[in-house]
Amino acid sequence: MATEPSSTGSPKRPTPAQTANAMRDSALDASRVVRESMKGRVASHGDTPASTGNVANIVTVARILLAPVFIWLLLWDNGDLGVIRYIAAALFIIAIATDSLDGQLARRRNLVTDVGIILDPIADKILIGGALVALSILGELWWWVTIVILVREFGITIFRFIALRDRAIPASLAGKAKTIVQSVAVSLFLVPLWTFLGDWVHVVNWVVMGLALALTVYSGIEYLWQAWKTRKRV
Repeated sequence: MATEPSSTGSPKRPTPAQTANAMRDSALDASRVVRESMKGRVASHGDTPASTGNVANIVTVARILLAPVFIWLLLWDNGDLGVIRYIAAALFIIAIATDSLDGQLARRRNLVTDVGIILDPIADKILIGGALVALSILGELWWWVTIVILVREFGITIFRFIALRDRAIPASLAGKAKTIVQSVAVSLFLVPLWTFLGDWVHVVNWVVMGLALALTVYSGIEYLWQAWKTRKRV
């Protein structure tokens, strides 16, 4: 907001009323943008703009909202491995299984939106990251494993949004495999199969988690290498 210079040559500070009006105008503009983004197709296929509130984005948001619920249940069980633990594990598996569902809906029905592109990877990071942190809090997973995976996941996500806003690096085979193996590894840790199958299940769990960790680190290095080559060509 422009201000008139005072008699001393310094600009006048806006009055409380002017500040309130500016805040109100900003809120109205933001509200108008949100309303406009909600217009469009919700579920039908077509070439017209898709609504931000389309069915694919709804699935993504539902996945995000399930994260705090299953994390709370997991911590509430507190390692007792009772019914609550199985419910928490089931919620995680259901939530992570929708990862491909929202993407397929968006592509098949042409419902891809900027909001969906941003929220989809964030949803996966919140689900898997939250599960890893909860397992470490419970003492069932080494903290250094959780930290390495979280640093890679959120570091690459931030790098992608900030440093590579004007160009995209396609997901590699290692990156896709990483996501799948992470989901399987976390699911194996969450479902206490060892209680009725025996302690050998722990060996399987750690082998799969080790593979997930290796793929996480490798795919992160591969992504940075591809980004460096892309920037070098520009």
